[in-house]
Amino acid sequence: MVILIKAAQLILSLSILVIVHEFGHFLFSKAFKCRVEKFYLFFDPWFSLFKFKKGETEYGIGWLPLGGYVKISGMIDESMDKEQMKLPAQYWEFRAKPSWQRLIIMIGGVLFNLILAIVLYSAVLFVWGNQYLPTKNVKYGITVNETGNELGLRNGDKIISVDGKEVEDFSKIVPVIVLNGAKTIEVQRNEQMIVIQVKDEIIPKLLKDKYIISIRVPYVCKIIGFGKDSPARDAGLEIGDEIIAINGFGFQFYDQFTDSLAVSKGKSIKVLIKRLGAEREIKVNIGESGILGIQRDYNIEGVFDFKTISYGFFESIPAGISKGYNAVGNYLKQFKLLFSPETKAYESLGGFIAIGNIFPAEWDWESFWNLTAFLSIILAVMNILPIPALDGGHVLFLFFEIVTGRKPSDKFLEYAQIVGMIILFSLLLYANGNDLWKWYQEKF
Repeated sequence: MVILIKAAQLILSLSILVIVHEFGHFLFSKAFKCRVEKFYLFFDPWFSLFKFKKGETEYGIGWLPLGGYVKISGMIDESMDKEQMKLPAQYWEFRAKPSWQRLIIMIGGVLFNLILAIVLYSAVLFVWGNQYLPTKNVKYGITVNETGNELGLRNGDKIISVDGKEVEDFSKIVPVIVLNGAKTIEVQRNEQMIVIQVKDEIIPKLLKDKYIISIRVPYVCKIIGFGKDSPARDAGLEIGDEIIAINGFGFQFYDQFTDSLAVSKGKSIKVLIKRLGAEREIKVNIGESGILGIQRDYNIEGVFDFKTISYGFFESIPAGISKGYNAVGNYLKQFKLLFSPETKAYESLGGFIAIGNIFPAEWDWESFWNLTAFLSIILAVMNILPIPALDGGHVLFLFFEIVTGRKPSDKFLEYAQIVGMIILFSLLLYANGNDLWKWYQEKF
């Protein structure tokens, strides 16, 4: 069910993005009297799932869910319609229009994706506001995994600043460290102020690891369910049991509980529980995973002071523009990391599985629209790259024409389109191959 929910969100989100992107090309084509022969969601080699014709345009849904397209008459695109290009140019064809009109038509998709992102961000802020946990309100400090330890952080540290600047939103700390190339992290540890140096060699691990730092929470462990493999259930623990201590030791924070389990891998432990008001001790054999295989009831909203900023309708618009601007800037920083071999960011490049996994396991409209807005920005940035077969490739050749007054030949554009498609399919195979390799490593 989780896979279906994630897949449904991914398909709906990408469908919205593709339709809006192609509508940008379609609208400006119509504005400049270009004939649009096809407007398709998904590609339709050999056949389509659904289609109808209205006026001069055929609208439809293809069977290959790798995007979508509008086929503009007199334009060398993914359709590779060479026969039409051999005929004299007609006034309603793309190639017959002035270069400035062709430029606007080509950037129309990117422009509409950026507008969509701003509209969605503004709408989300207007409806739900912006809720986050201020870093200063993480009163018990943080917990860190192995990568966090290697970075120099420790359980219980309170992060004061990054490169001397306070990070207001706790969830933004790791992105700020990675994307801004931070050199220092200032923390409070046992009433002492410590400056941690961020070494360049840790960056590749920070890019790969999702759980470097977490909020340190008080210990509460009431069982509400069990995992598929559960040593606790096998030993006789039941839903509703509250775990009080392990091997005679109680806990102040939950990370102390998980650390205690980790050092007991492959051993037997004595678990003190409270059941129906009475305490009893049960022996549990911990496997090599170092977990009990339980689900616990815990809600941090009752423990920490979250901050919520509400926006009126007119306030949400500039806030949405600002959020979109920052999202574009952050994505460009991420993109820059891909071309830095020392960061090994290319190893984190993902395909459809990676994109699908960013959606929550339960349908949540706030998350859906936020993620769709961000994906719209990604689509805009990716499409404006100067790669033939992308909008940016066409824009590059149009700029060349505007500056030099010389139009590249149709034959050159055909070859460039082929090269661009090879590059794109290679990237697609690499990204999705990365997904499959990660899945294989996790399963085996």
